[in-house]
Amino acid sequence: MTHRRNLLSLLLAALLLPLAASAQVPATDLSPEQAGRPRAQKLDEAVRLAKDFKFQKEGVLVVGTTTGRLPFAAYATDTKTPVGNAPDIAQLVADSLGRKLELVSTAWADWPLGLQSGKFDVVVSNVTVTEERKEKFDFSTYRNDQLGIYVKSDSKLGPIKEPKDIAGLKIIVQASTNQEQIILRWDKQNIAAGLKPVAIQYYDDDVVQRLAIQSGRADAYVGPNAIAAYEARDGKTRLAGLVSGGWPLNAEIAVTSRKGSGIAEAVTVALNAQIKNGNYAKALSRWNLDSEAIVASRTNPPGLPKN
Repeated sequence: MTHRRNLLSLLLAALLLPLAASAQVPATDLSPEQAGRPRAQKLDEAVRLAKDFKFQKEGVLVVGTTTGRLPFAAYATDTKTPVGNAPDIAQLVADSLGRKLELVSTAWADWPLGLQSGKFDVVVSNVTVTEERKEKFDFSTYRNDQLGIYVKSDSKLGPIKEPKDIAGLKIIVQASTNQEQIILRWDKQNIAAGLKPVAIQYYDDDVVQRLAIQSGRADAYVGPNAIAAYEARDGKTRLAGLVSGGWPLNAEIAVTSRKGSGIAEAVTVALNAQIKNGNYAKALSRWNLDSEAIVASRTNPPGLPKN
């Protein structure tokens, strides 16, 4: 049975290749120069607030970031320079502090130790604020952590905002994820209300998953909005609804610093200045992350609770 599933996946992937080749995906700037990256002016208030912080290098802001997948961060065409939304946010913070930006690529599992040991001044790497992390780190928020519900671009489905909107649909989720738990809870509510149950589908292969949406085998996909939004640039899928990644609680992504190190408030002030002057919106828009924008950065807001 497993062999047959694998064979089917290969066949479907092969069928999708011509579609992928013909897709008109908006050009992404992967050059190491990043000429289109928003830049900021030095902000005296941010500099003042960071006056007691011990930077790793004179005149430099050293930022740790993971380089795994766009739109968060990946390597440029020189295969060594990190580019993406996280580097863009890091650049705005560095500019506001009047410092040159130095990006250091790190594995996701290594950023906490790297930050605590002083390898980086701060980390910008899609880190969600949690109460457990707040025991060791400070946070300056810059994006909402959201799950996106995506459908085929010409789907007749309307906005999906609440449990009843998914009744009777065929929905793709990944197993053992927040999104799976959300859909299962919504489905339970619907059944209790006498509505049709959801048919949940699981795929390990992203290519097969996307083909399931395009072929009509599935009605919607629920997953991390940032990644799904970036992939939707090809025009084949569209956003139908958003759910907080910490459902039913709000969750926020933040610039992360060592607890009590004295830079968090400076970063928050810097981010709020960029939100006000429009640079922040540009930094999100170039990576199709407009829907995850926040109206104001906060220092150490309530985070997701401990399990």
